[in-house]
Amino acid sequence: MKYIFLLLLPFFQACTETGSAQSEEKSMAKAESPEPAKPKPELPAAAPETVEEAMPQPPEPEFSLEYLMGKFDPAEHPDFVKVDKQYADEEGYFLRKETYESFRKMWEAAKADGIALTIVSATRNFYRQKQIWEAKWTGARKIENGTNAALKYKDPKTRALKILEYSSMPGTSRHHWGTDIDLNDLDNFTFEQGPGKKVYDWLQKHAAEYGFCQPYTAKGKDRPNGYNEEKWHWSYIPLARHLTDMAAGRLQDDMIGGFQGAAAAKGIGIVEKYVLGINKECL
Repeated sequence: MKYIFLLLLPFFQACTETGSAQSEEKSMAKAESPEPAKPKPELPAAAPETVEEAMPQPPEPEFSLEYLMGKFDPAEHPDFVKVDKQYADEEGYFLRKETYESFRKMWEAAKADGIALTIVSATRNFYRQKQIWEAKWTGARKIENGTNAALKYKDPKTRALKILEYSSMPGTSRHHWGTDIDLNDLDNFTFEQGPGKKVYDWLQKHAAEYGFCQPYTAKGKDRPNGYNEEKWHWSYIPLARHLTDMAAGRLQDDMIGGFQGAAAAKGIGIVEKYVLGINKECL
């Protein structure tokens, strides 16, 4: 037995060494094998775009200087439409399509609330404004309180300033643009009592929802210059704002002419004080 054990001893040693080697190889392999890659943390999702960023913005409208000054015929202009008689006190008014569409929506909303809105003046081009201005300048048409401006105010600048309380010089009126309307009555007192006050209160509360703003509010610290208050006058700001900006950059007093009394414009500051002298909420 002793001899048999001695003969088998080398065999047992070899097996032990082989097992140790295999165990060692497994340990080394385990040590050398790379750890599984950890998943990368997910980045927070980008914030969604605002409506203004997500939606393509329409290009700003382009207007010529002739358009700004009302030297065109709205009845022939492709961007204008005739106002239906149900919305006005008479036939023949024209407005820009965008203005008219927004007004009709406002008219329907007002009607649902028991408020009646009637257009009593809309687009007036240069030539129509010239008729109005010159009639007042010559005394053929009386100004406020039944005054004949030609007889009472001999000084041209003084006469122009009196007419400018409520009427624009041709070439400078917001009514040239097809964005402005006069509603119901051309008298502030109408809107200070009774049904007229209900109309004015409704407009103050809701007109902005349809893009309209009162450009000629009461004069004071916030609006020291310009025309007197006109509670009947409302402007479609999405378009009128661009034209106001254009007037600020391009219209000059020495461009104003072609009618009686135009020479007084240079000494008054028509563009700065009247064209741009509006309610800040309409800018």
